[in-house]
Amino acid sequence: MLKLLTPHLRVESVLELTLDRLRELGLDSLLLDVDCTLKRYSQNDVEPGVADWIEELRRGGIKLCLVSNGLAGRIGRFAQQFDLPFIARACKPLPFRMTAAVRKMGFRPDRTAMVGDQIFADVLAGRLAGLVSILVRPIRPEEEPWYARLKRGPERLVLRGKEEGGRRKADFRLLTPIRLPPSAFRLPPPSLLTFQPLSGRI
Repeated sequence: MLKLLTPHLRVESVLELTLDRLRELGLDSLLLDVDCTLKRYSQNDVEPGVADWIEELRRGGIKLCLVSNGLAGRIGRFAQQFDLPFIARACKPLPFRMTAAVRKMGFRPDRTAMVGDQIFADVLAGRLAGLVSILVRPIRPEEEPWYARLKRGPERLVLRGKEEGGRRKADFRLLTPIRLPPSAFRLPPPSLLTFQPLSGRI
């Protein structure tokens, strides 16, 4: 179980995931969390440098899709700033909508990473979906809702003792995607599972 909560790679910011580094890691598609990953929870604008980072990756052929547990209206308005496809109300850590995003966008699972700031949502969902999971340091987590902040304590316990020279090294021994029987979870109605791309840019 602990391995499901362990990211393959830890970075301080998405800005460390340069085009050259992603190519070195064999990645050409990213599923991106939004709140505390690309921006502060309390603001609509991305952190300095993130807009240029998104554009640089797209020019370099990296395919991007936002995957957030936030509501469609708020995440859609954010995605529109960058003309990015998105999935809202993703129900992470359940992997179903992430695997749907990979399939609908035509991403290769073995060359796709889930990038986010929460172990019990982003990392776990990425692992369950059989993707590379990349954990970033959360941006201003004190601004999150109380129910999100509750998970930060257990996250620190999971990360304790995993530091290797100040940073977690990459570990690309990917898990085989876990095949769950249809009865394992009661899924939302089909109308809530609709993929919500804003454009065909990717």
